[in-house]
Amino acid sequence: MVRVDPNSPVPPFEQVRTAYAERINDGTLPVGAKLPTVRKLAEDLGIAPNTVAKAYRELEEAGLIETRGRAGTFVSAVGDESRERARQAAADYAALTRKLGLGRDEAKAIIDAALG
Repeated sequence: MVRVDPNSPVPPFEQVRTAYAERINDGTLPVGAKLPTVRKLAEDLGIAPNTVAKAYRELEEAGLIETRGRAGTFVSAVGDESRERARQAAADYAALTRKLGLGRDEAKAIIDAALG
C-alpha cells in the first residue's frame, strides 16, 4: 500500500507520511483501520524503523492517526475532519485576500507558490 522510492529527492519519511495522509483523506484507509507496526512497515519498505516512526509521529501530530498503546496505531476519527479544516483555512485565506484587496489570480498564485 505504501512505497518508498529510494531515488526520489523527497525524504523517505515524507513519502510514507504523504502516502498515508492521502489514503486517510481520500477514505482508502477508513477511520479505525489498523496500521502496520513501525518495525513491520520499516521491514516491508526496507527503511529504518526511526524513519517510519517519524512519519507516524507527524501523522499523529496532524490528528490523522492515534496510537493506542500495545493495541497498535489506527486511523483517527479526527482524520475525517482534516478536509473540513482545510476548507475553513481556505475560506479564512479568501476572506483575508479580499480584505487586502488582492485579486483572484494573485491569491491563487500565492497558494500555488506555497504548495510548491
